[in-house]
Amino acid sequence: MSHLIAIDQGTTSSRAIVFRTDLTVAAIAQAEFPQHYPASGWVEHDPEDLWRTTVETLRAAVAKAGIKPADIAGIGITNQRETTVVWDRKSGKAIHNAIVWQDRRTAETCAGLKALGHEVTFAARTGLLLDPYFSGTKIGWILDHVPGARQRAENGDLAFGTVDSFLLWRLTGGKVHATDATNASRTLLFDIHKGIWDAELCRILKVPMSMLPEVKDCAADFGTTISDILDRPIAIRGIAGDQQAATVGQACFSPGMMKSTYGTGCFALLNTGTTPVASKNRMLTTIAYQLKGTRTYALEGAIFIAGAAVQWLRDGLGVIASAAETGALAATADPHQQVYLVPAFTGLGAPYWDAEARGALFGLTRGTTKRELARAALESVGYQTRDLIDAMRGDWQNASGVETVLRVDGGMTASDWTMQFLADILAAPVDRPKVMETTALGAAYLAGLSAGILPEPAEFARSWALDRRFIPAMDSPARDAKYAGWKDAIRRTLTTG
Repeated sequence: MSHLIAIDQGTTSSRAIVFRTDLTVAAIAQAEFPQHYPASGWVEHDPEDLWRTTVETLRAAVAKAGIKPADIAGIGITNQRETTVVWDRKSGKAIHNAIVWQDRRTAETCAGLKALGHEVTFAARTGLLLDPYFSGTKIGWILDHVPGARQRAENGDLAFGTVDSFLLWRLTGGKVHATDATNASRTLLFDIHKGIWDAELCRILKVPMSMLPEVKDCAADFGTTISDILDRPIAIRGIAGDQQAATVGQACFSPGMMKSTYGTGCFALLNTGTTPVASKNRMLTTIAYQLKGTRTYALEGAIFIAGAAVQWLRDGLGVIASAAETGALAATADPHQQVYLVPAFTGLGAPYWDAEARGALFGLTRGTTKRELARAALESVGYQTRDLIDAMRGDWQNASGVETVLRVDGGMTASDWTMQFLADILAAPVDRPKVMETTALGAAYLAGLSAGILPEPAEFARSWALDRRFIPAMDSPARDAKYAGWKDAIRRTLTTG
C-alpha cells in the first residue's frame, strides 16, 4: 500500500489528490460545480453535485496516477466547513439543497437568540459566536421550511451532517454516520471542552439529537467505501475541516504557530495548545485537531471574502480576464491614489461580525482605473489579515509566538505581490511552503497516521519545506497611514456600533 488519497471537497469545486507515502503528489483531479443563489444573501449547493464530483474526481485521480485500488492505504476527507446537509436515512437523499457556510438567511434568527441573551452560553461552550456562518441555525431553517421535516426529524428519520458526514454516509453505503471533532466544533451544538454534543444547545436551536453524527478523532477508522466506488473497499482513515486540515498540513503543531489560508475566504488559525483560550476580541475558539483522544485548540479568525474579491473583479465587474492579472495591475497602480475596498459582500467576519454590512469602495476619483481596483482588492486581504492577527495578539498573551512567522497557503499565495504586501502590512515575515496543497496534504497525513504508515506529528513537522519567505519592506509611517485609512473605511461600512 504505497499511496494515500485526499478528498478535498471545497466551496466551488471537488478535488481528489493522490499522494505517495513520501507525501509527494502523484495525481490531481478537479471538477467545479454550480453555485445557487435563490435569494439575496443565500448560497446553496445541490448535494448531488457534491457527491457526483467527489466520485468523478476520485476515480479520475486514481486513473491518472496509474495505480490500483490495492495500492491505496487509506482515504482522508477534508471539506468546506459549516455547510449543512440534512438527508433521509433510508434513501440517502437530501431533503433540501445544502446551505453553504457563506449563507446569511438565518441572520434574523441569530439576532433573536442574541437578544434573548444566549450568546454568552454558546460562546462559553462552543467557542463560537451566534452568526449565520455556523451550522446550527441552518439545520433549524431546513426543518422549519421543508414540509414535514421537523416531524420526520423527531421520528429519527433524518440525519444531519457537514459535507464530510454526507460524503462518508454515501461512500460507506449508509453504514457510517460520523464526523470528526473539528467539523463538530463548527456547528454551535458541540461542547469543545467536554467533547460531546450539548443537549441544552440542541434544545435552544430545536435540533433533535438523533440527527447528529458520532464524533471521532481526526485520525480514526471511519469505515470503508462500498466496492463500486473504486472496484474494491478502501479504508477511510482521516477527516478534518478544511482549515484544520491546512493547519495539520502546515505542521502547525506547537503553540504559537499560525497558518492563514487564502481561498474564497481567508481563515487564520493560531495553535494555543491543549488549553482553549476564550477570546476577548471576538475571535473564535475552536478545535485545531484531535488525536488519540487529546484535543488541541486554536484561536481562529474568519474572513468571508478574500479570493472572492478578485473573482468579483473578473466575473462581476468584468475589469479583468483572469485572476493572474491582478498582481501586475496592482504593481502599476497610481501610488498617489489610495482606494479601499471593504469586501463585505456577505457581511463582515472576525473581528467585526456584522452580518448586515455590505461591500463598499472608498477613495474613488476620476483617475481611478482597474489598476487601483485590483490593488484595493488584493490589499483588502492584507488589511483583513492584520485585523485578525492584532485581535489574536490581544487574546493570546505570548505575543512573541504570534509575531514570529505566518505560514500561508491557498490560491492567492501564488501572487508574490499579494504576499509581499501581506508581510509589509503585518510587519512580520510570511512563509510560503513548497507543497502548496496543504489542505489535502493534511487530510492525507491524517489518513496515513491512522493507517500506521506515516510518522507522528513531530517527525512529520520536520518534512515541512520553505519555498519563499517574504520580508517586510514598507516603512512604519507608510504602513500606519495605510492601515489607518483601512480602519476608517471599516468604520464607515459597519452597521453595528
